[in-house]
Amino acid sequence: MKNRIALFLCVLLTACSVYAQSGVKRTEDIIYGRKFGVALTMDVFQPVKPNGYGVVWMVSGGFFSSKEAINGGSYKPLLDRGYTVFAVVHGSQPKFQIPEIKQDIHRAIRFIRHNASQYGVDPEHLGISGGSAGGHLSLTMGTQGKVGKRDAKDPVEAESSAVQAVACFYPPTDFLNWGNEGDDAVGFGPTEKFSPAFGPRNATEAGRKELGKEISPINYVTAKMAPTLVIHGDADKQVPIYQARIFEQKCKDAGATYKLIVREGKDHGWPGMEKDMVLFADWFDQYLRGIKSKG
Repeated sequence: MKNRIALFLCVLLTACSVYAQSGVKRTEDIIYGRKFGVALTMDVFQPVKPNGYGVVWMVSGGFFSSKEAINGGSYKPLLDRGYTVFAVVHGSQPKFQIPEIKQDIHRAIRFIRHNASQYGVDPEHLGISGGSAGGHLSLTMGTQGKVGKRDAKDPVEAESSAVQAVACFYPPTDFLNWGNEGDDAVGFGPTEKFSPAFGPRNATEAGRKELGKEISPINYVTAKMAPTLVIHGDADKQVPIYQARIFEQKCKDAGATYKLIVREGKDHGWPGMEKDMVLFADWFDQYLRGIKSKG
């Protein structure tokens, strides 16, 4: 275990060192909203040669989010391509539940869009990314971003929370059909250790069915959803590949733009994921900037 921790710290420090030497500008603790008197914050990473487009990164694992989990080095492939990265920290479980967390992300995107000129990004072309719970939140916004309230007193709330492209790792897509059809994982069974994120409704079968339908991105797939790329390991023990497969079929049936890349023998994360982040940059180039891949 000590050797693994030492290796992890070595990789992390190397990544951060590369990031620090790159000349990227990091602006920390920008308040994008408040809830119950607590500030909601994000860090913004601006590349040396910005391309004028932004990617929102979901800092989330198990629906827990913290500033300490922000790692500028992991965004390097996006920053190298010129993308400004907005690392969003949301309200965490067990205090906040998934429906409440979703509202934080709507708010974050509206805030970024409202202040796009300040950060030099196009407000009409925003991407979103993350992994696991962060991937789920990315798909949520890709399928459920919506127009703002024109009569809102807060001008941020008048903005749209829609994104124009999604690229994410191993996201949950359907909590009511987890590893197989009818496999309940609404804070129950396979996801029981994350039950606080689902709240009291997961105490009964009826409550889980209601909540599972509400929070599963697969139920919101349409032909108009944001073009989406998912990279998923077929040996994932935490979020089964079945989640990506059924979402793929739903997108195909709806005529939505969706691409699934399967990493054979890979679990919930793997060495070399920085190469996959380059594929994310390619996806955003195509669907945000209109640049077709050479591959």
